[in-house]
Amino acid sequence: MYCKITSLALKGIEAGIVSAEVDVGNGLPGINMVGFLSAEVREARERVRVALRNSGYPLPAKKITVNLSPADMRKEGTAFDLAIAMGILCGLGIIPEELLRDCCFIGELGLDGKIRAVPGVLSCTFAAKEAGLKRIFVPADNAQESAMVDGIETYGPQTLNEALDFFIGTGEQEPVVRDFRPQRAELSEDFSDIRGQYLGKRAAVIAAAGGHNLLLLGPPGSGKTMLARRIPGILPPLSLEESMELTKIYSVAGMFRPEDGRILKRPFRNPHHTCSIAGMAGGGGHQPVPGEITLATKGVLFLDEFPEFKRESIEALRQPLEEHRIVISRLYGNYELPASFLLVAAMNPCPCGYYPDRNRCTCSPDRIRRYRGRVSHAILDRIDLCVELSAVPITELSKEEKGESSESLRQRVEACRRVQEERYRDESFSLNAEIPGALLDVFCNMTDTANERLIRAFVKKGFSARLYDRIRRVSRTVADLEGSEIIKEEHVSEAVMYHAMEGGFNREYGGFL
Repeated sequence: MYCKITSLALKGIEAGIVSAEVDVGNGLPGINMVGFLSAEVREARERVRVALRNSGYPLPAKKITVNLSPADMRKEGTAFDLAIAMGILCGLGIIPEELLRDCCFIGELGLDGKIRAVPGVLSCTFAAKEAGLKRIFVPADNAQESAMVDGIETYGPQTLNEALDFFIGTGEQEPVVRDFRPQRAELSEDFSDIRGQYLGKRAAVIAAAGGHNLLLLGPPGSGKTMLARRIPGILPPLSLEESMELTKIYSVAGMFRPEDGRILKRPFRNPHHTCSIAGMAGGGGHQPVPGEITLATKGVLFLDEFPEFKRESIEALRQPLEEHRIVISRLYGNYELPASFLLVAAMNPCPCGYYPDRNRCTCSPDRIRRYRGRVSHAILDRIDLCVELSAVPITELSKEEKGESSESLRQRVEACRRVQEERYRDESFSLNAEIPGALLDVFCNMTDTANERLIRAFVKKGFSARLYDRIRRVSRTVADLEGSEIIKEEHVSEAVMYHAMEGGFNREYGGFL
């Protein structure tokens, strides 16, 4: 007897429909599996056979053929076990096929018949809903995650027998209802805790308002990390669409906790400088796992000790910073992962950290050049803002009054973003940092004096074409923060001041070669 059961497979952070076609007939007894399968999928025949036997359904002496289609899609993981088991039971006549037509199944089977959790259930549930399916059966540990999607019934059986009860009428089951729990209160880090560093805080506001990447340059203890950790607190709250996309990413990565509900807080990822290129960009096996670049989507990717990262890990940022996505090539296909994040990098001015204070710095000119040369011009051209921080004087540290709070700064950032949203409502982008080069003349109107100031800076400092465009985008954000529709000379001057080659990189002995 032939039957077809619906399951799902991950590709990147999205999922696609996979059909488990099962045929039970006469022939040499055994389970044969086809359909471009990985080793762990082929091993499903033993897991399913033993799980069925231990659940009270030993297989008869029949030839069972399982085809996972489409055949040109590589099948990986253990999430097909439950669908294969249900297909075999249907092929044996235990479950009527018509009851399975609007259902799909995801889950790994243990040898005792228990259904174990798998990653990426949220993405699979969205795909099932879009395909018009009415019910999805997932492991009990994934049920709350799947129930976040409206418009499709979620069932979370703990064992294979519980899944069968729904179809053979020996048990009563209700769809899983999402248990909405309040978010746990967390201590928030506030900008008012930062004493001094007014230029750094100003640059952080500009970066958050326009989506501009930021480089913090300064000696140890100047507050680089402290400043970076507070930037997510001044970003606007996540929209529902952004929240669900972020939750899908963490679900695929196996880092989502259903008891916490969907992710409501913008991520702050701070990988160690020993992070490999696979850890940064994503990788592992034939089905890539999201790396730090993707995990930071809709939030902040903070790279402390920037020059200490491996060169290939830094250069992996090129495509994501330009296109807000990363494409990972594997033997069996290409995987596209989202990478829309705000890059905040921090570094010392020299290996010891105290240049240009020659009373404390012991680094030779050649050593400083090599240290700074680890960050290429190509990466610097993709960083819009560079701020040189100095040690905070004791007079600032001893002040009793606090600075502007994160709440106040966030209101300014949100107001600026609303201006951008209205301006770009008919475009495919929403932030000043994303304005295509072809539209800069349309959206970055300047006064004559502002244009002359930018041309002088371009000639004097030898800007590249990419950097020239980025300064125009930063100028647009500065003008928006000031409530000006046209870019003025003072807006351009501030944007030029934040350029990396002027923010400390062209000091004596420190320039790039």
